[in-house]
Amino acid sequence: MTTELIIGVRPYEKRVALVENGIVTELYVERTSEQGLLGNIYKGRVIKVLPGMEAAFVDIGLDRAAFLHVSDVYEEVKELEALLNVTESEEKLPAHIHAPLIQELLHEGQEVLVQVSKEPMGGKGARITSYISIPGRHLVFLPRVNQVGVSRRIESEGERKRLKDMVSSIKPQEYGFIVRTASEGADQKKIKTEMDFLLKLWDNIQTKNSKVSAPALVYKELDTTLRAVRDLFTQEVNKLIIDSKEEYQKILEFIDTFMPGLEHSVELYEGQEPLFDAYGIEMELARALGKKVWLRSGGYIVIEMTEGFTAIDVNTGRYVGKRDLEETILKTNLEATKEIAYQLRLRNIGGIIVIDFIDMEKECDREKVLRALRKALKKDKSKTHVLQMSELGLVEMTRRRTRESLNQILCEPCFYC
Repeated sequence: MTTELIIGVRPYEKRVALVENGIVTELYVERTSEQGLLGNIYKGRVIKVLPGMEAAFVDIGLDRAAFLHVSDVYEEVKELEALLNVTESEEKLPAHIHAPLIQELLHEGQEVLVQVSKEPMGGKGARITSYISIPGRHLVFLPRVNQVGVSRRIESEGERKRLKDMVSSIKPQEYGFIVRTASEGADQKKIKTEMDFLLKLWDNIQTKNSKVSAPALVYKELDTTLRAVRDLFTQEVNKLIIDSKEEYQKILEFIDTFMPGLEHSVELYEGQEPLFDAYGIEMELARALGKKVWLRSGGYIVIEMTEGFTAIDVNTGRYVGKRDLEETILKTNLEATKEIAYQLRLRNIGGIIVIDFIDMEKECDREKVLRALRKALKKDKSKTHVLQMSELGLVEMTRRRTRESLNQILCEPCFYC
């Protein structure tokens, strides 16, 4: 399989596309004027405690106060199993089973060190957490946990044990780490070098935190380009292509420091045609903003995004099948599961999602479709949870949302509508 990471840089935005065998599987866009906050660490001040909501509002220096739920307020975490089952994209620790009252943990005027876990969306402020996590190439550093977890995407039990034992033996006792997928096959020297870097970074954060007054930014996450290199430029990626000389040099310096040996896979694009046009990504981007998506069989799905949830409707369209109606419906629904999983990932749709599959009379057919959907979603790095199918053929699911969708970034509401 050929996999390419394409990064297009414009004065007003940066675009990142992961292309597998000519198909765009992940697409990220960040406006220069609206740089993301996800992963930033702030020294904030509690401005309001709401016992009825089990939450507090914290001033971190943004236009709107950030939201801090009681389950995101740091206490000693003792749930090892929760750590062992995370993926590298799930950098937020689990909520406590028996969470204390918010008023027992926080009071107005209190200063807290917090990290943005969800971007501001719509009229809502950012969601923040006290479970600080600092991702590197091979490790996610957890300064407030003293345990080690391994990404479940590393499937070999032998490799999982090797990595866990290695990290456990060299880490400071009071800190924790999640071993990321990129660590598979890595030696101790490489892991230790990154661990030392993350520990030094945490020391710098603590030093700055002790010197500044709230509200203040104490750590800024990597920009779009370097974040894409860190998180997406894996061993499976054959080539990274970028069209900016300045960003190209930044990438080479970053790789030389953190990912030596991959410099030969980075290419500066200097063609006359715009990079995203040359690779057919611009056309895919336009399709990713449309409501109707055609299936190869002739059926189609309709994606409707509302403020509260996303509705996806499956239709047979032009597909009439070869034998009977039940077979036609089953084939359309099965094909739709793959396309839905793909579109959720491509469009970065999160939150509550309701899928209206075409009605199926047989229970075995419903189970086939549900299994197919769950299987298709396994490729997704964002955490998903799929409920059982209802009698009406509706499937409710959730997908972890940390950033705005492509539609929210690139589109504006129509004044007349």
